[in-house]
Amino acid sequence: MDRFIVISGCSGGGKSTLLAELKVRGYSVVEEPGRRIVAEELRKGSTAALPWTNPAVFAERAVKMALLDRNQAKEAPGVVFFDRGLIDALAALEYVTEKPTLHNYAAERYNQHVFMTPPWPEIYKTDAERQHKFQDAVDEYERLLIAFSSLGYTVEVLPKIGVSERVDLILRSLNLETSKPST
Repeated sequence: MDRFIVISGCSGGGKSTLLAELKVRGYSVVEEPGRRIVAEELRKGSTAALPWTNPAVFAERAVKMALLDRNQAKEAPGVVFFDRGLIDALAALEYVTEKPTLHNYAAERYNQHVFMTPPWPEIYKTDAERQHKFQDAVDEYERLLIAFSSLGYTVEVLPKIGVSERVDLILRSLNLETSKPST
């Protein structure tokens, strides 16, 4: 769908911060499936679907959640920005299971233009929901570049600049206004 825009890239590269700014500017946003899954597991006191204890179950849940997110986003008016999405979840599932799954969902398209946050060690932080090392995040970023490219997406790596400037760049790249959208 042309109105579904993915912001993907390196874990800890500023994706969620960009989505928060897009939301402030009035755009519809979908939070990252992985962070929601981890938060839910921690809230329940469960380890059943945590990426550091059961990465395959985590990735499978992320795929299901990303598909549900896409279906629900169809009801939102205008452009919808996704903090990660189905391609990210499928790339993770493929990596942990070593089974090809990415191309099984090739018809579930997003906008051709995908924005990637590069590795940015100066802002990378671990927390209760992000426990992996920076190098693991870099490796994931490299896999995502390959995944999106293999599906024919145009990947734009975002520069390491301020949040407002990054959002303005994204909106200009999509020929959208840099102010609040009209609904």
